[in-house]
Amino acid sequence: MKKHLNHFYSNSFYNPRLKDYSRALRKRMTKAEVCLWKYALRAGMMHGYTFNRQRPILKYIADFMCKALKLIIEADGITHLDEIVIKNDRNREEVLREFGFEILRFTDEEVLNNIASVKEVILNWITERVIDLKSSP
Repeated sequence: MKKHLNHFYSNSFYNPRLKDYSRALRKRMTKAEVCLWKYALRAGMMHGYTFNRQRPILKYIADFMCKALKLIIEADGITHLDEIVIKNDRNREEVLREFGFEILRFTDEEVLNNIASVKEVILNWITERVIDLKSSP
């Protein structure tokens, strides 16, 4: 059991039990997720940082995750306007933050209609984070 926990913590809280489900989600990404991946997050486009799509973390699947930065990026569709979904998103973010992750959320409309602005927000976050990491003791 301890060996499993060490692997769990050393691998950015990867949950292998969700592997098949995350693969299925990668095959049917939303338009906004495809756009975010194609024009912003793949192939080191964000200052050379690598992002994973549909990454199983703890008991959740993040739309996109950068292990090195502990950054999760979510593209929220219309279902995220529902009160129950909003509450679940808040609970999920609270848990993920307790484990050291930061979460950036964008609506599908933001991604599809203004990908340049979305990219700028992410790049600025990364730049600020990297500067903070370099200046901390």
